[in-house]
Amino acid sequence: MASVKEIAKLANVSQGTASMVLNGKGDQYRISTATQQKILEVARRLNYQPNISARRLRSGGETVLPIIALFWALDTRTFLMSRFLKAVQNSFNGMHDEYELLVQPFVGTKLHEVRSLLTGTRFNGAIIANATEEDEQFLEQANLLVPIVLYQRSSDKYTCVHVDSFVSGERIASLFASRNHREVGLIVPGVSSKAIRMRKEGFLSKTQELGLTVKEHHTLYGDFSERGGYEAIRQLLGSGGPLPTALFMLSDQMAVGALMALDEAGVAVPQQIEIVGHDDDDVTRFTIPTLTTVHLPVEKMAKECVKQLVDLMQHKSSEPVVRKFETHIKFRKSCGGFI
Repeated sequence: MASVKEIAKLANVSQGTASMVLNGKGDQYRISTATQQKILEVARRLNYQPNISARRLRSGGETVLPIIALFWALDTRTFLMSRFLKAVQNSFNGMHDEYELLVQPFVGTKLHEVRSLLTGTRFNGAIIANATEEDEQFLEQANLLVPIVLYQRSSDKYTCVHVDSFVSGERIASLFASRNHREVGLIVPGVSSKAIRMRKEGFLSKTQELGLTVKEHHTLYGDFSERGGYEAIRQLLGSGGPLPTALFMLSDQMAVGALMALDEAGVAVPQQIEIVGHDDDDVTRFTIPTLTTVHLPVEKMAKECVKQLVDLMQHKSSEPVVRKFETHIKFRKSCGGFI
């Protein structure tokens, strides 16, 4: 395995400078961005792997285990994290080898500011969840020193585990058409997400193909939260004119707020308007009425993320792998099934 001395020589810097950059302290010691990038590029070419275990031993740690980091965006999608974490823990319990889990929150669009992702100084591999489209651009351009698996994102460069969000959107449009809806609507979380954008595009593409009408003021955007869904419905009610007879809410959280706003306004679900959410969060079984939603197989996907990452860490695979899972509609009372 390459040493810091070899990297320093090829990068034409001192061993101390190379060591500081590889330990994630380049900014602290005011080493130029160009020099840091040069050192990291040489390290990547030489397949340099930081000795995390040795560092932890030097710091007095008693237990030395490989560390898997889970990068999760700091927005309201954190409600899905509990499902993901339970599945990761179940995966760990079923493995012969032991691993430690490091949860690393990050601000969407700011993934490039997490220095340990570039240097690999804190963990042996990482699962990155809910990256924004700006974060995805960074990842495509970056030269990372640790194995990476992307959750709910697609990539030619990295192993990824995801669903076909475009097809998920198409399926809801087909459902609405089969139930004889003609004017339908869409409420979209206002976040930068390729998965959400593809759900929207799939839905709109299929509605056009099937002859369903989506008026401009029947497509609304709001905060990725219950309040965001509530306020979107209030805006829809205040726009005047007849309501669409069916709404696709691209998140269950927003659907929960939407149901409350419709109830306050005296609009009966599903008698006057049918609602479908997305994700199949636990709360959807307890709303009034219970929420029909697209089941996102978070638990199966989380287990696959761990499996693929461990294979990369143990050098059982080297080329990017794509694992695609299927979604399905969980029918409850807010919208009936196909006719």
